[in-house]
Amino acid sequence: MKCYTIVSWIKRPETNSTYAKLIHTSTSFPALNPWFITGFIDGEGCFSITIFKSNTHKTGWQVKLEFKLNLHEKDKALLEQLQNYFSVGQIFKQGPEKIRFIVQSVKDLGAVINHFDQFPLLTKKFADYKLFKEAYNLIINQEHLTIDGLNKIIAIKASMNLGLSEEIKIAFPNIIPTVRPIVKNPEIRSPNWLAGFTAAEGCFYVKIQKSKTKLGEAVALRFQLTQHSREEQLMRSLIDYLDCGKVYENKEVFVYEVVKFSDIKEKILPFFKKSPIVGVKAIDLEDFCKVVELMQNKAHLTEAGLNEIRKIKAGMNRGRKVSS
Repeated sequence: MKCYTIVSWIKRPETNSTYAKLIHTSTSFPALNPWFITGFIDGEGCFSITIFKSNTHKTGWQVKLEFKLNLHEKDKALLEQLQNYFSVGQIFKQGPEKIRFIVQSVKDLGAVINHFDQFPLLTKKFADYKLFKEAYNLIINQEHLTIDGLNKIIAIKASMNLGLSEEIKIAFPNIIPTVRPIVKNPEIRSPNWLAGFTAAEGCFYVKIQKSKTKLGEAVALRFQLTQHSREEQLMRSLIDYLDCGKVYENKEVFVYEVVKFSDIKEKILPFFKKSPIVGVKAIDLEDFCKVVELMQNKAHLTEAGLNEIRKIKAGMNRGRKVSS
C-alpha cells in the first residue's frame, strides 16, 4: 500500500477552493487492468477545461486542462492504484470525506491521452474526451496563447460538460460551440471494462422486507447499475452481455437490474469472479457473496441466519466504516 502525508495546503485561484496536497512515501501495488481503468473512468472520471482571467497572459485569459476523479475517502487505495498506473497526477483531500485524483500538467496529460487512445471510453463521456483532446492539441501547439486559439478552445468548452459560465459568455458573446462528437453503438470490448464500470456505478444490495413467511421478514438481493438516460443503449446492451436482468427508466436515469436469485448466483457472481472488482465495492461484493451463500443454505429462513444477514447488510455500502 502506498502511504501519503499532507505536506501543504494549496489554494486554486480559479475555483477559490483549498486542498491538502499529499505525497507518497512508499510503493507496493498490484497492476490495474487497463480496461478496468477505462470502465471506472466511464463512471467516475471527468475531463474539464477551465478558463479564467490572467494578468500574465497576452490574451488576458489562462486555460487549464484537468483530468480528475472525486471519490469518497473509502476508496483512497483505488485512487492510489490509478495514480500508480498513470505515473502522473496528484491526490488531494477535499473536505472531510472526499478525495480527488487530478492531472493538470500538459506534459502529464500525455499519459492520460495515450491510455484513452488505446483503451477508448464507451459512454457518452467519449465525446468529452475527444473534445478535451482537441483542446490539448491546441495547447501543445501553443495556439491557446493567441486570441484565435483561445476562441477555438472556448468553442470546444461550450460543447463539454456544463458548457460556458456566464462570465465567459459575456466576455466572448460570438462563440459558436464546436460540434459535439456522436458516440454510436457502444460495445463492451472487455469484461474488465464492466468490472471497472461496476466499481464506479454498481450496487450490490441486500434488502430485508416484510413478508408473510414464518419469520415475518424475507431477504431480497439486487445487483444494479444506473446511468443517465443518454446511456439507454449501453444499459440495454447489458441484458445480452450478462444474459440476464432487465432495464427500466426512473425519471432521467436508466437502471439495469438483476433480482432473480439463480441469475445472481449462476451469472453475476461468476462473472465478477473471473473479472474482479477493485476498490471498496469489492468488499461489498464479498459481503454480498456471503449473503448468497447463506441463502443457498437456507439460513435466511431461520432467525439466527436472518440476524447474521442483517448484520452483514448493516456494514455494506453506506454503512461501511472507513478503516484507518
